[in-house]
Amino acid sequence: MGSAALTGVMIGGAGHSGSTLLGMILSGLEGAVYIGEGAKVRYLGDMSKPLVKRACKICGDDCAFWSGFRWDPSHGLYEQIAAHSGARILVDSSKKPDWIAARAEELRSGGHEARLIILTRDGRAVVNSRLRKYPGREPAGQIAEWMEQIEAAHALAGVFPGAVLHLAYETLATAPEQTARRLADFVGAHYDPSMLAFSRREHHPLGGNNGTQFIATRGRPGSAGLEPGARSAAYYRAHPDEIRLDLRWKDEFAPEHAALFEDMAGALNQSMKWGQ
Repeated sequence: MGSAALTGVMIGGAGHSGSTLLGMILSGLEGAVYIGEGAKVRYLGDMSKPLVKRACKICGDDCAFWSGFRWDPSHGLYEQIAAHSGARILVDSSKKPDWIAARAEELRSGGHEARLIILTRDGRAVVNSRLRKYPGREPAGQIAEWMEQIEAAHALAGVFPGAVLHLAYETLATAPEQTARRLADFVGAHYDPSMLAFSRREHHPLGGNNGTQFIATRGRPGSAGLEPGARSAAYYRAHPDEIRLDLRWKDEFAPEHAALFEDMAGALNQSMKWGQ
């Protein structure tokens, strides 16, 4: 990397909260690249891992962006990706606190900038999304996991060695332009209206949400892994090429699950609650 300035933007919080969408929006900043769940860089080229773990979710094993890249853990990951790609803003939606802390320390040690976005979403929507995707899992376990992830994200924010932005998915989805301007300021870049046209750009994410990636690549050649799951296929196939608030949970969340959630996590969710 030499002496060129580099900014690492890490997304923390719980899964199923819109981090893939946020990462793709941020990729519209000049000099930015969204790498997806950067922790999966460890599996690049490992043919013992399934395709969705070892390669770009859109291009598969033949991805030109990741071609030839192998991480040397003795050096900073984002510095290596920047040198490989020419990007100066790296966006990573891995979310795991330990991973984020390690990457932030690498950036600090290299004289670079670290930014953290804590992305939250109404916990009822998150749990409902997980139960939709994994119908065989116990609701109580999914609620407890969401609580643990949110509490860990807030703890991370309190000790993060760089600027922190707290953002609600619902704010992003209902006020996208205003939010994109805020995000650009936070990263230290200029706002570009094309940030919101995420489906018009190429993306090479590791991991991430199939549905959002399906919207972003609809009509283009891509891996079979981008096909949305059976329970969400109709929703994503009918989804327009625009940012739209996903409120499916209001119709889908079973009353008994809603009651359990309120009992276990209602207090924690109070500040993230959307509507009634």
